[in-house]
Amino acid sequence: MRLRQRYPVNGEQAFEADMPPLLRRIYASRGITGPEALGRKLSELPAPSGFRGLDRALDLLEQAVRTQARVLIVGDFDADGATSTVLGVLALKAFGLLQVDFLVPNRFDYGYGLSPEIVELAARGRPDLLITVDNGISSIQGVKAARDHGIRVLVTDHHLPGAVLPDADAIVNPNQPGCRFPSKNLAGVGVVFFLLTALRARLRESGWFGSQGITEPNMANWLDLVALGTVADVVPLDRVNRVLVYQGIQRIRAGVCRPGMLALLDIAGRDHRRLVASDLGFAVGPRLNAAGRLDDMTHGILCLLEDDPGRARRLAVELDQLNSDRRQIEVAMQQEALAALERLHLDPSTLPWGLCLYDPDWHQGVVGLLASRIKERFHRPVIAFGREGSGALKGSARSIPGLHIRDALDAVATRHPELVSKFGGHAMAAGLSLPESNFESFSAAFDREVRRQLTPAELEEEILFDGELAPGEINLSTAHLLQNAGPWGQHFPEPLFLGRFVVLQQRCLSGKHLKLVLAIEGDPDFTVDAIAFNVAGEFLSGDLDQVDLLYRLAVNVWRGRESVQLLIERILSGEEIL
Repeated sequence: MRLRQRYPVNGEQAFEADMPPLLRRIYASRGITGPEALGRKLSELPAPSGFRGLDRALDLLEQAVRTQARVLIVGDFDADGATSTVLGVLALKAFGLLQVDFLVPNRFDYGYGLSPEIVELAARGRPDLLITVDNGISSIQGVKAARDHGIRVLVTDHHLPGAVLPDADAIVNPNQPGCRFPSKNLAGVGVVFFLLTALRARLRESGWFGSQGITEPNMANWLDLVALGTVADVVPLDRVNRVLVYQGIQRIRAGVCRPGMLALLDIAGRDHRRLVASDLGFAVGPRLNAAGRLDDMTHGILCLLEDDPGRARRLAVELDQLNSDRRQIEVAMQQEALAALERLHLDPSTLPWGLCLYDPDWHQGVVGLLASRIKERFHRPVIAFGREGSGALKGSARSIPGLHIRDALDAVATRHPELVSKFGGHAMAAGLSLPESNFESFSAAFDREVRRQLTPAELEEEILFDGELAPGEINLSTAHLLQNAGPWGQHFPEPLFLGRFVVLQQRCLSGKHLKLVLAIEGDPDFTVDAIAFNVAGEFLSGDLDQVDLLYRLAVNVWRGRESVQLLIERILSGEEIL
């Protein structure tokens, strides 16, 4: 691991003079060139007109609404897919469409996306129009099967397309060739939001709402869903996504959101009035995802669709229990994976550059989380596999900066077309299936491809930090300043600081968290609380009298009182800070 301080990319002179110097430096180090890039108003969002295929998609949707066609939304089994599905159902019903339903493939029976098998299941309901959300761009055979049934297909997706696009009636995806929409980083729910915003405008212009006696819906009322799906899918928070997330958070704080959202936050111990983006990523998202990982994402979708707070609460409790079960399975799998690596007597210097892991007993719904944990520990691309059935394996891949994992899988499949059955994904995460008999050959081919694309230096983790805070800056005012300067997230990271502190007190919380009271050497009047999660067994020691920390500044609330707290990201050794 190596540390590197962030510095302004283009200087700080473009910001307003009254902006605090700390904030100017932090923004400039993230490539923000001036105040115009920090706008968070809905009016600053780009028009949907830049989407390729938008007019064809709107024709399909307007006709469906006007003729009261039977519409079926086919979603994905993660938080992005769930929120996309809920948004589609709620908005189309609010627009006056009476017959709209949803179907989410159970990952254990059907796998990902619009497969021919899912089309056969969907066809039983005789839909006139099938809309994919957060999937479909790689569903060549599934779209063909739907068209063969006489079902029109509208694909909405954000994943990277392959060389051949499905023969759908319309495709809306910012990453398809020729699309002029300025943000290529939208989550699936963001794509649906812009599409339905454009549909509302067309219906308004044609007089539909007035003729039907329908109060025109406010799309902003569903931004809580857009914020959740965007943060949970870990897409880069470019300017467009920051606006969507910020506006969604403001509405959740005001209680203008789905009852299921409030219930999930409450069960996770989060006060919706103080919500920050990380609460969506670490509290709500995992509970929603747990349904798709262990059972059926239908439970999560129903929770967010529910209008009655009591019923939404009961569904949220079920999701919370599934998440607890998921954590237990994940911990056991991680221990098994690390034990297997130790039995091989490998260390990070001799591990494969592209690491593939498989155990026949691993739960296929949790292999993605396992891959993430192993990647974080060894800082190299990881693919974890579980058994899919019928002699097939299902893998979930996670990458590191420098390796586009979907392109790497494409390169392997091009060189060895017999190894991989199917694959798809993003730059940092992907999924694939292959015959169990091909695991060893694929593992070797994947390692060779990673070695072709990466350098040894890229296998060394680099942590970027934002310098050091002076004692006078470690206070509640600065914590509030930074909290309100977001939303922070992928590619727009929350500020991280380096500091050396004297340990005045230390104790263990819940058997695994390290709680500290810290001071700065030479300043006995300064003290601050700090907490490091899941490290107590490693660091709790009477010899811990001085520490070098990477930390984030946070607002802690206890019994209604606010105080500043350091959230410790890493306790550093002397060698790491040289």
